[in-house]
Amino acid sequence: MKKLFSLLSVVLITSLILAACGAQNNGNKEGGAEGQPAADKPALTIGSKNFTESLILGEMYSLALENAGYKITRKLNLGGTLVAHEALKKGDIDMYPEYTGTGLINVLQSAPKSDAQAVYDEVSKGYKEQFNLIWLEPTDANDSQGLVTTKKVSDKYNIHTISDLQKHAKELNMAAVPEFEEREDGLKGLNKAYGQFDFKSMKLYDYGIKYRVILDGEADATVGFTTDGDLTNKDLVLLEDDKKFWPPYYVAPVIRGETLDKDANIAKVLNEVSAKLDTEKVQALNAEVDVNKKEYEDVAQDFLKKEGLLK
Repeated sequence: MKKLFSLLSVVLITSLILAACGAQNNGNKEGGAEGQPAADKPALTIGSKNFTESLILGEMYSLALENAGYKITRKLNLGGTLVAHEALKKGDIDMYPEYTGTGLINVLQSAPKSDAQAVYDEVSKGYKEQFNLIWLEPTDANDSQGLVTTKKVSDKYNIHTISDLQKHAKELNMAAVPEFEEREDGLKGLNKAYGQFDFKSMKLYDYGIKYRVILDGEADATVGFTTDGDLTNKDLVLLEDDKKFWPPYYVAPVIRGETLDKDANIAKVLNEVSAKLDTEKVQALNAEVDVNKKEYEDVAQDFLKKEGLLK
């Protein structure tokens, strides 16, 4: 009987040891279980600015990296460009989606350029030299700025271009958005390129309500972005930038050099996301949130699944 007990004890102890070893080995596999963080991969903090498109992109980066085995902390909806950029420089976040034109004009304070590759090359070089921040591969989504009015106002004043809007500015109420009045690629630059915009009035509104404000007649024009989902509405008119004031604004992940030095595979994961995006797709994604009122987290997840980047 004692021999039987001894045999059973040996079997039990051996089984427990093997099970423990198996669990330890599984924990050391790259990426661990599907979607679980791996011990040998750096923890990452993802940021974004405070508007729909940036939130969607920040969530895409987070999901894709989680799927690749990274532990992710989200710090989305940080604020405007300078807030997000400072957070990146200080190391409060490891990356966030930025726009080439914004980096050129607002961060590097360089003169606008119209050639997309030249703009990307300059921001890549400038960010690396000044901040040790790395621009990864850009998307084909050009979220350029613009000015938007309603079809009703466009028909009434015969406004189809930004030059037309400038001529009628004294008769119109402007719905501005954060940073528009201060930025060189905002009102300051427009005044230099087109002449002074002496609007009848100008009030500040949140990004999320700017189109409702002009559609409801509370204002006559607002600031738009060419990938805004609301621009699928035929009652809104994106005015032609007839003097070619705005440079290209192709979106790309910007990441800390120190972060990329720890694990170059991060770039591969994010570049795969960027390769799936273009202007039309991003506008459709924005529309899912802003028009169809879906949650940005769900929209990001559904897109990555559809594109085969998320299992």
